[in-house]
Amino acid sequence: MMTDFTGDHMWLQIQHELSLRKLIEGSEYQEELKYDFNIKGELRHLDTNESFVFNYYKNAHEQNHKRYQVLGHLITQYVYELLEKVCMLQKVYIPTDATEVEPRSFFFMSKNALSSSSLIVLLQDHGVFCAGQWGQRTIVSEGLRHGTQIPFIKMALQSHRGVIVLNPNDNFVDLKTEKERLGSSTREEALTSTQSIWWIPKRGSSSPEEHTIYVWDHFISKSAAKNVAFIAHGYGGLAFVDLLVQRKWEVMNKVYSVAFIDSMHNTQHQAGSDPQIQEWIQKYCREWVSNSKPLDKAVGSLVKMDCPTVSAGTERYGLAPSCCLHAIFKYLKSMLKAKTTTSFRYSPVATRSSTSKK
Repeated sequence: MMTDFTGDHMWLQIQHELSLRKLIEGSEYQEELKYDFNIKGELRHLDTNESFVFNYYKNAHEQNHKRYQVLGHLITQYVYELLEKVCMLQKVYIPTDATEVEPRSFFFMSKNALSSSSLIVLLQDHGVFCAGQWGQRTIVSEGLRHGTQIPFIKMALQSHRGVIVLNPNDNFVDLKTEKERLGSSTREEALTSTQSIWWIPKRGSSSPEEHTIYVWDHFISKSAAKNVAFIAHGYGGLAFVDLLVQRKWEVMNKVYSVAFIDSMHNTQHQAGSDPQIQEWIQKYCREWVSNSKPLDKAVGSLVKMDCPTVSAGTERYGLAPSCCLHAIFKYLKSMLKAKTTTSFRYSPVATRSSTSKK
């Protein structure tokens, strides 16, 4: 008997109730997208059992791209369902003081996230994909086990930690599709045009950096968790370092470790010559990078010298998160254990003497 990709029987039970196919049947692409995820979480054609084919229409790139966009949108909706019904996460809308007509973003968190003593925050790369996904192309080509954050979420929950899944790429609303809900009161000067499509930014989430800071200010910083860890992929690493710079003392005291995966951050560029930030990143962070070396083997970097860097165990960028899943949790466990044996806290007073030396 085949086992499911998360390693427990819940997935097998939920599989009968949730399916990508049900979402596709509600769209205008029922024939063009005869796909669903099998028991191993792989996307396969219902008739041929083959993987996804991009060139469905001959010599029609735009038409094929539109078909792929529709599939991507449906996969996003499907992953949202999995987050809520398999991982039992709650969808939280932001900004918290939004009016009825204001466009909102959202993120997901476990029911115990704000009351748990230990919290793990997932921060993804930039792109068209939303919460719960490391990469949409990876989901399509390699399956849910490699392209979604679900294995990370399940492992965090199994170790009795709260989980917050950020949604950093949900930044704008298309006014063409939302004009009825938004009404005519939106300010024209706030709009930007992209290929004749009008967009309006979502307050508090107009960029990955703003989204991360908003969720930190209104949720993470106010949570009971004294031990917070971030797992940040690609641009998510840059967004975290921006948070570290903007909320320096809060983050240094509440976050015990960060696992970067192929991170785009640049400490020197983002933090300047701040010695505390450079020291903190070197001491409490580790980065896994796509590399030909075996998993966890040290990898030298000519570009960044800010924290220990090791191999993710694969040269393929899209597979890096899933390949270093267990290594990351092993690292975070050791960092949490190390923190509980010390009681040192960062503060402007405690470090003033070091900053004054020139």
